[in-house]
Amino acid sequence: MTTKLSENEVKASLESVPEWSEASGKIQRTFEFKDFVGAIRFVNSIADEAESRQHHPDILIRYNRVMLTLSTHDAGGITDKDFALATFADETYAA
Repeated sequence: MTTKLSENEVKASLESVPEWSEASGKIQRTFEFKDFVGAIRFVNSIADEAESRQHHPDILIRYNRVMLTLSTHDAGGITDKDFALATFADETYAA
């Protein structure tokens, strides 16, 4: 089982993903794309990776914007799994 990070561990981990923020026991970031098709391509990449990790984010799509919200439900909060998927999302967005 994955262990929930302490508040200090979350703050330290956020330094490695500076575009993300913490709110109510979750980490969150909004990504913006040129158009809807770009947003959906990104979502499909995230969905494939999330499925392979068995770690699924909440995804909100608004035309060319995608908001990802991550927490580990089994652990009751934010874990290393969330930061690993956040890093993947950042790398995918930058590619």
